[in-house]
Amino acid sequence: MASAEAGARPVTVNEVLDGHVALEIESLDRVYLNLYVPTLQVSGQAATFLGKHCGNPIPSPAVMEQRGTRFRAAVRDFAEANQVPVLRFTKDQRKIDTVSPLMEEAEAAGRSRVVAVGVAQEFQRVFAATKGENGHGAVWFDVYKADRRVTCYYFYVWDEDFGPGFIKLCAYFPYPGKVWVNGHEWAKRQATNAGIGFTALSNGFAACSDPSGLQEICDRLGPGQIHVFIERWLARLPLPLEPRDRDAGYWWQASMRQIETSRTLVFDAAHRARAFFEALIADNLDLGRPPNVEIVFKGNLAGRKASRPAESYRTAIDSNVDGVIVNAFWKHSRIKQYLKDGLALRIETVVNDPRDLGIYRRLEHLNELQAKARAANHRLLHQETVTQNTILESPAFARISQPTVENGGQRAPALRFGDPRVMALAGALAAIVHTITGTFTNKSLRAVVTGLSATDYTSARMSYDLRRLRLKGLIQRVPHSNAYRITDDGLRFAVFYIKVHDRVLIPLLAADQPPAPPEIRQTLDTLARHTDHSIALARL
Repeated sequence: MASAEAGARPVTVNEVLDGHVALEIESLDRVYLNLYVPTLQVSGQAATFLGKHCGNPIPSPAVMEQRGTRFRAAVRDFAEANQVPVLRFTKDQRKIDTVSPLMEEAEAAGRSRVVAVGVAQEFQRVFAATKGENGHGAVWFDVYKADRRVTCYYFYVWDEDFGPGFIKLCAYFPYPGKVWVNGHEWAKRQATNAGIGFTALSNGFAACSDPSGLQEICDRLGPGQIHVFIERWLARLPLPLEPRDRDAGYWWQASMRQIETSRTLVFDAAHRARAFFEALIADNLDLGRPPNVEIVFKGNLAGRKASRPAESYRTAIDSNVDGVIVNAFWKHSRIKQYLKDGLALRIETVVNDPRDLGIYRRLEHLNELQAKARAANHRLLHQETVTQNTILESPAFARISQPTVENGGQRAPALRFGDPRVMALAGALAAIVHTITGTFTNKSLRAVVTGLSATDYTSARMSYDLRRLRLKGLIQRVPHSNAYRITDDGLRFAVFYIKVHDRVLIPLLAADQPPAPPEIRQTLDTLARHTDHSIALARL
């Protein structure tokens, strides 16, 4: 039995990935957009619309009420004329649960149509007005923005190109809205039209007769197709804005609210998917310091100041009835990993604010955002595979832990295992690459090392350590910048030092106390007594 236990070893991520991935697809997943009228965002614009554009001598808020009343009546007439059910949602009701059966009926019919109109009372940022008079009886109105609980209409549609989706419009001026579509559903319909056979996951693809053709389809989805979807349905729905408003420049534009970009790896057997995720979780429960994942999305992009690591970066492993989800949060966004239908690994970058990636919010920047999100998904899996079964063989360990001469006579100081400063440095690197490998600067890395070091860690010390890491080949400087990226050897160095220290030495040093097994405690006690006896004989 002892020999069987000695021969047992954990399954690694690399072993499961090697030759057992039957299908790999990257695609936009859920796309959630804001609809807004750019020329109706501030009080002055609202006053111009209510006054000059609507032909009124003063910008009266009565115009807002009149338009809202006409819009609500138009929605009622539209629903009656097209025999569309009207659903009234309560505060905590899950809308999708109510609408899903209707969507299934529409999909079976295979014809684009409005499936239902949902009515909800929700808080929205809208214009309000107060009335005032001067001492001579002249009336004036102060128009301003405020949060108000108002009527919102959800137009649930089934589209021949996109499948299920919805457009939400607020009934109150300036009529903000939302749009929701699903990239996987769009790809399924395009694949069917192209004659590509596939088996569907609950949200994605489980198998495909032409993987490369399917990937080309997924790559085509961009702002153009989504804009066509929006305009197609705005042309069919009752609206609070009229054609003459559009001619005057008062019309909706779309901006990105939440974009999910996924990478799905389908395994050739369900047990391999489970083995992969078990190995992944076991290896990432305690590696590094989860609060620090600054480099996930490459902070301080486009001149924007990054938030403090302790305030913005965290990881979490959530367990629910459907399984386990590994989340890495950064600012308003996150990356999550989970098993899809027990058969596939799903990696999703969920961007709730494109500015987290240094990208503007307008829909036209969707392709740029998707490219960066896909790169983040790739870096995550790369980091996980590189750091699996991390072993520094004797020559590599000696080169890192001892002083060496590198690159034409430059002396590279040692990174000694066990040195508190070196361990803090390794812990910072492991914490950052624990989620995704990216670039970092003296300042961003020093912020993490400072939190792990018991001593004052200055910028000069960070510069010295960066030089050590660079000369040892553990990091590389990005050309024409002050940023660095970690090499694969740097990943192995950081993870090896942290694993040996946190998972081997510390447990062994604490093994002479419960809850360590009795046989281990007895062995260590015997070793300690013999050591003390030898020291006494040596008269030390």
